[in-house]
Amino acid sequence: MSETQVIDPQKIITVISAALADVLKRDPDSITETTRLFDDLGLDSTSVLELLMRLEDEIGVEFDTDTLEQRHFESVATLADYVAEQA
Repeated sequence: MSETQVIDPQKIITVISAALADVLKRDPDSITETTRLFDDLGLDSTSVLELLMRLEDEIGVEFDTDTLEQRHFESVATLADYVAEQA
């Protein structure tokens, strides 16, 4: 088992926002904690995969697909909570 790492929640949100902006070609300043990933940003399954790969690289977290659920993608904040749980 890997050593537990603590990641600042605000850093997670910043990394997610930057990754979303890059993947979806949007202004990072337009993405906040409350931004809804599917409803507001139009995230699709391909974008989800690209986003998760970027987050794994940037944060150094490997996501457990057995625990990953649709509810984790409701907003930037819910995704940040999931990322923090996986760290």
